[in-house]
Amino acid sequence: MKEFFTKLISQAKEFFGKLLTKMKAFFIKLKDKTVLFFKNLPQNLKKLGISIVTRIRDWFLRYYNYFKNGDIGVKLSYIFMGSGAFAHKQIVKGIAYLGIELLFIFYMIFNGAGAIRGFFTLGTDFPYSITDVNTGNRIPIDGDNSMLFLLYGVVAIMVIAAFIVVYFMNIRSAYETYEDSVVGKQPQTFRQDLKQLFDKKFYIVLLSLALIGVIVFTVLPLIFMILIAFTSFDRQHSATTGFDWVGFKNFGQLVGTTGLASTFFPVLGWTLVWALCATFLNYFLGVALALLINKKDIKGQKVWRTFFVLTIAIPQFVSLLLMRNLLGEYGPIMNLIVNAGGERVNVFGDTNLARLVVILVNLWVGIPYSMLITSGILMNIPADLYESARIDGAGKLTMFRKITLPYILFVTGPYLITQFIGNINNFNVIYLLTGGGPFGVYSEAAGGTSLLVTWLYSVTNDLQNYKLASCLGILTFVVCSVVSLITYRHSSASKNEEDFQ
Repeated sequence: MKEFFTKLISQAKEFFGKLLTKMKAFFIKLKDKTVLFFKNLPQNLKKLGISIVTRIRDWFLRYYNYFKNGDIGVKLSYIFMGSGAFAHKQIVKGIAYLGIELLFIFYMIFNGAGAIRGFFTLGTDFPYSITDVNTGNRIPIDGDNSMLFLLYGVVAIMVIAAFIVVYFMNIRSAYETYEDSVVGKQPQTFRQDLKQLFDKKFYIVLLSLALIGVIVFTVLPLIFMILIAFTSFDRQHSATTGFDWVGFKNFGQLVGTTGLASTFFPVLGWTLVWALCATFLNYFLGVALALLINKKDIKGQKVWRTFFVLTIAIPQFVSLLLMRNLLGEYGPIMNLIVNAGGERVNVFGDTNLARLVVILVNLWVGIPYSMLITSGILMNIPADLYESARIDGAGKLTMFRKITLPYILFVTGPYLITQFIGNINNFNVIYLLTGGGPFGVYSEAAGGTSLLVTWLYSVTNDLQNYKLASCLGILTFVVCSVVSLITYRHSSASKNEEDFQ
């Protein structure tokens, strides 16, 4: 028995040693690739610029040739939209294009031009109040609203962009109709276009509705919130008192050598450490649990699996609030420790203890997810792979290292990336357990366990510093996107897909 445990411990040490070596090599390679990416960034940007210039030149040449080689209908389409359609008796299409042009002109005259001007000024005459000489009451006088000026300006820019797209569609359609007429092909009527739109091209109708929804409910708010990062919008400079454009000043305060940089980088560092621990500890412990439960000689596999799934069945916020009360300074667990002769400790009042508790509690709510996913993968690994390995004399540890782990990593590679990004933005665990505290460590709104996302919430909700919150949102997105792209590009799921077909 002693020899068995000695051999088991030796094999476990060897396995985890190799695993740590591979993880270390992976992160070193990731660091090198990141450094190389930024080192080659100027050259890549130059190539991108040349490519963009070439495409723009080809685009102008194409529309120049349309004007040069087209008939009178094509040429007039550059001024009066729909002329090409009218020239070839496509009356309804011509009316539609001309109507869009007229609506755009009216919009720009009566609303759009003022919205564009307000976009750059963000208002000049703000609300104030005067005193009524007869009653002595204050009478409010309406004025500009910087937030509405910004919003209407963004809408106007998007309307202009949409009109430009339709304008060039009109020219291309006119030239294509002219080419059809040259070869003797009869232009399609409105009825034929409509029939085709609801038959072979019905996907255009569906995608158009989805595109409009995405633009209105996703793209427009996203652009609006990004632009706030370049303004002075906060509690002192509100929508009614007026805020201005400040350029990259807010970003300079976050990542520069002074100001909030002393908070941003420590919070960013803890966010990445938390994401790594919460992702890989949950993952590997979930894999270990799945391997243990799925062993053939384990009795009551369904019972054990159900037992661990109970943590998923219970709403996460209930589990987190319960843990917060249990582990509190005057909670049941601490009272038991005091009654046993121990010292009362506020685990949420010490940064290191609070971080450790957050990681451990997250294991409780996160491991079952990894266990369930891994269990499904284990059931689909071909049994003949293990049989061949046994015939070749491979042991259980070798089979795990050469067959099980690579297969699991390949299938769950994208899941790992998703989990990592999810943990960077894991608001619930931190906020419900510690609220981001203990505070006073970095700044008024950022505590010892604050992630970028919880700091963003505190800055928005408590300090009403919307410009800083917008900057944090942008930088969080940059961190997530860079890590996701680099990691996925070097994962087996991206490079060796054909090996598992």
